[in-house]
Amino acid sequence: MNYRRARVAGATYFFTVNLADRRRSWLTDHIDLLRSTIRKVKLRHPFTIDAIVILPDHMHIIWTLPDGDQDFDIRWMLIKGAFSRGMPRIDSRNASRRAKGERGVWQRRYWEHVVRDDPDFERHVDYIHYNPVKHGLVAKPAEWPYSSIHRFIERGILPADWGGRFAPDKNEFGERRSSGC
Repeated sequence: MNYRRARVAGATYFFTVNLADRRRSWLTDHIDLLRSTIRKVKLRHPFTIDAIVILPDHMHIIWTLPDGDQDFDIRWMLIKGAFSRGMPRIDSRNASRRAKGERGVWQRRYWEHVVRDDPDFERHVDYIHYNPVKHGLVAKPAEWPYSSIHRFIERGILPADWGGRFAPDKNEFGERRSSGC
């Protein structure tokens, strides 16, 4: 099936990428593999990571592509493929995944959104940084180790206690209730 994707050269994108089995915690269990995979892909196909959070079963990331480049698909294909090849063998693949030579680590699709303007960017960065709290993993965003919030705090963009003093409305960050993320 051919999915319609927004393609804007040099744009900033928000992505949500999920494991196929959301009960697994492979992303944090194998965080070094994921980090090295992303670094290697960035060397061959540059992009800037503006904000990121890696949770046990999914990740949210905002990245900006170089001017003239709109090919985020190749980057995700390479990241997912290299991470999957680095993982131990999984025997619970269905027939469709076996026939296509897929390891069964990732959901086949992912969510992407072209960031439209500064308020949209800020809303998505806040969503990323608050996500570990939303999922009950920590009480304050800065407690989660796999988040760009630490970089934002170090640079003085956010205070160290950001997100720890309020409980946002469920729709505060503009997310859809059915997103499952």
